[in-house]
Order: sequence, then C-alpha cells, then structure tokens
Amino acid sequence: MAHMAVATTMQTPTFMSQLATYWSAAELQTNLIVFMNLAGALLLGSLVGYERAYRGRAAGMRTYGLVCMASAGLTVIAGYPQLWYGGQHALSAVPDPTRVMQGIVTGIGFLGAGVIVKEGLNISGLTTAASIWAASCIGVLIGVGFYGAAILLAAMSAATMMWGSRIEEWLPAHPAMQVTLKLRSGAALDTQGLAALFAGLGYALAPGSFSIQQDGDQRSMRFVIVVRDRRLAAPMDRLAATLAAHVDIATSGLAHARN
Repeated sequence: MAHMAVATTMQTPTFMSQLATYWSAAELQTNLIVFMNLAGALLLGSLVGYERAYRGRAAGMRTYGLVCMASAGLTVIAGYPQLWYGGQHALSAVPDPTRVMQGIVTGIGFLGAGVIVKEGLNISGLTTAASIWAASCIGVLIGVGFYGAAILLAAMSAATMMWGSRIEEWLPAHPAMQVTLKLRSGAALDTQGLAALFAGLGYALAPGSFSIQQDGDQRSMRFVIVVRDRRLAAPMDRLAATLAAHVDIATSGLAHARN
C-alpha cells in the first residue's frame, strides 16, 4: 500500500510542471499564430472603420477594430483544442467551430441594433450596422485562415461605403421627402391642390402616406412626396421657399425620408 501511494505521488504533476506546459514550444508557436491573426484582424477592421470615423459616425476605427479582432480571436482558438489549458484538456470530440461563428453573429446582431436610430420616417445607422456585421465576418475569415478572402472583403466593404452613395446618385431613383404643413385658418388647400402644387415642382404625393390632424379651424398635414425625375425636381431650398410663400400655408417642414 505504501509503495502504491509513493507511485501515485510521483505521477501527480507539480504546480511548476503544470505551469511549464503553458510555455511549451507548441503553446508559444500557437500563441504567435493567434497574435498574427489578431494583429491582421485589428488592421483590416480599423481600415473599414476609418470610413465611418471620417464621416463622423458613432462607430469608428476602435469599434470596428475591436469587433474584427474579437471575432478572429474566438474563431482561431477553436482550431487548437488540443492545446487548451496547456494541453491538459481531455476532449472526447473536437469542438464544432460553426457554433462559435453562430455565437459571434448573434452577439454582433445586438451591437448592430444599438446603432440603428429611427426618427419619424428617417432611419439612420443601417449602413453602420451592416458594416459592423461585415467586420465580424472579416474576423471570422481571418480566424479560419482565409486571409486573401478577408483582405478582399475588407477592401470591398470600405469601397462600398466610400463610393456606394456616389453610384446611387448616378443611377435612376425616386428619393422621398417628408413634408409637414400647418394650414392657415380657413385655408382652401386640399389634397388635390397639394398634388398639383408639388407636381409643378417635380414631385408626386406618395399614396397612403397622409396624416391629417384637425385642431378647431386649423389643419396640420404630414405626408411623403417622391421625386419624379431628379433632373426636373426642385431642390429642397426652392421647395421650402415655395411652401413659405403659399397663402394657405402658415408653417412648413421638410426632411429626407431615408431608411
């Protein structure tokens, strides 16, 4: 019995030997690979985030860099389960990296929802939310070793955010604008008159967008107008001046209806 106790004691690893496993050659090599992946993810994520920072958005280089780097870190460590906990973690099966990716996508969804802001008919932050999700995808690609695809995705994401709006301006489109009017007492202006007024300025009333509030003999209207032709539509300042000069309109308000 004493002999068996001595043998058991000799087989039990000491604290120093356990600590040394975290600094073995295999562990150090893996840490170097992880570090290179994190550095690359930080660089590419910051590249995408610079465009948002340049345009004064709430999420900038730091946010994108952290999202991309964290996504890469979580993904890359899933590829080295045999070295977890200094190589002393006994695994009955290799973990599924796709579960890590699913968790990343879910977490980024909450972060993206936090930057979307809705004010009336104007919704802002959608591009930022989509680009944060793209930054996490870049990190996942780096984590699994698809460096070329990660670089290409980062370049395409940055190019889309920088020049996508310019391409949209060249293509045919019908941008919308929200109009708020307060009519004078006894005004005879109705929806048909409004349709004729805005038609002369190159706009059409959006069907189903009217909201009318009656307060005594004063009427307030809220609706959306759509550009018929960009080349013929009056700019916002001219549109505001025309509404201000109308005899039936007391006050007016204009805002781009973007989503």
